[in-house]
Amino acid sequence: MLENLLDLIKQNAGSAIIENPAIPNEHNEAAIAETGNSIVDGLKKMIASGNTQDVVNLFNHQGGDIASTPAAQQLSGGLVQNLMDKFGLGQGAASGIAAKLIPQVLQQLVHKTNDPNDKSFDIQSIISHLAGGEQGQPGGGLNIQNLIRQFTGGGGTNDSNAGGTGIMDTIKGMFGQ
Repeated sequence: MLENLLDLIKQNAGSAIIENPAIPNEHNEAAIAETGNSIVDGLKKMIASGNTQDVVNLFNHQGGDIASTPAAQQLSGGLVQNLMDKFGLGQGAASGIAAKLIPQVLQQLVHKTNDPNDKSFDIQSIISHLAGGEQGQPGGGLNIQNLIRQFTGGGGTNDSNAGGTGIMDTIKGMFGQ
């Protein structure tokens, strides 16, 4: 997942990172990697802290301004802080990078995840990775489609991991909470 995400970031890094004089050329690859890590770590933190609905809503986002979603705002804020800490950028420069890059990358990630003909990103694999598991691992048996239906009004839980408990209890259980 991270490799495909980094490729997506590289495709969109032109004016935000590559051509940005605030980031010296020798730090371009590190800034791209930091952007990928910020997105993945930010999504993991959201899930771990119980903001799973924000993550599901992000991947279920259709049209409109993705930058205004709670998940995108959190991810942008995390990237801004990381760029300031790791590259010594001022808040304005770091905010400009995040404002250009995060919405573009997330919009394409969401599109690719929802496109049945594009196999580069799979929502089940992404969420399982973010939840810290693979099949047979904690969080790996979670049925993401059922989770999405639960949050989008598509019916009750059919998740075999739920065991009669609510979906949030299931998700919290994945993180030992």
